Amino acid sequence: MNAMSRRGWTLFLAMAVIWGIPYLLIRVAVRQLDPGVMVLLRTAPASLLLAPIVIARRQIPVLLKNARWIIVFAVIEFGIPWYCMSTAEKHISSSLTSLLICCVPLFAVLAQRLRRTEEHISRRRYLGLGIGAVGVAFLVGLDLRGGSITWIGLMMIVCLGYTIGPMILATKLAHVPGVVVVAGATAFVAICWIPWAVVHWPTHVSGETWSCMAVLSVVCTATAFLVFFELVKEVGSSRSVVVTYFNTAIAVVLGIVGLHEALTSGIVIGFPLVLVGCIFATSRTKEPASSELLGVLSRDSDLAVDQHPE
Repeated sequence: MNAMSRRGWTLFLAMAVIWGIPYLLIRVAVRQLDPGVMVLLRTAPASLLLAPIVIARRQIPVLLKNARWIIVFAVIEFGIPWYCMSTAEKHISSSLTSLLICCVPLFAVLAQRLRRTEEHISRRRYLGLGIGAVGVAFLVGLDLRGGSITWIGLMMIVCLGYTIGPMILATKLAHVPGVVVVAGATAFVAICWIPWAVVHWPTHVSGETWSCMAVLSVVCTATAFLVFFELVKEVGSSRSVVVTYFNTAIAVVLGIVGLHEALTSGIVIGFPLVLVGCIFATSRTKEPASSELLGVLSRDSDLAVDQHPE
């Protein structure tokens, strides 16, 4: 494999930071904003930024033709997970939230096994699944005092959404340009959350909170999506997926340094196990470029991403 170019490293590090900071920003913004209001403020600006690209490329007919599955994807990848994540971060630390998102690759392996989408899952991947599960058990078990089973359960819903989202992309939206999918999905989610946001709009929003939401929408959603495409084109999808693990590390560090969250025994023991487990569980044999790319696009982040978007 050839060495990664300077541009490749620049894009890679940019994505690691862009998808590593949403957890801290959500933790700050949720102090003043209702989770549903946050979903609106994160999706509406992103859709407005991406819509001109779709219009300029004359892709509105493509969006309308595939509207049904874009809507399904929107609900599963953005609408429900982002509300659940913001709700959970009212009660658990941003560090623990980001670490629980590491369950997504493990869920994906289980989903592949249940759907029988691969002829063979290696022992290495099963080993990774087991190691990751142990790591999550340490995270949840040792840090349970920092939250509750209810909020951790909400994060499992987020992980489930981030797992199903890529399946929809791969099976129903593989032929649709990514910018069309994200522009349509964020627009639909924003429209759906408007009534809730009107009722739950806060009486006062600080400049700090507005800044957090601006970065979440413009940088961590709209810009992140476009930068990630450039990263995939520059270094390939197999290298791009590694950014997921750096995201989590950055999120943990930012939570501890920026929000003074405790470096708990659960993080110290569980994080390395989750990291090793994810690396082993996501190892794969060579696949067609298109399917491999689609598997990567859903994460995180704080898009799908998060590894999605999250």
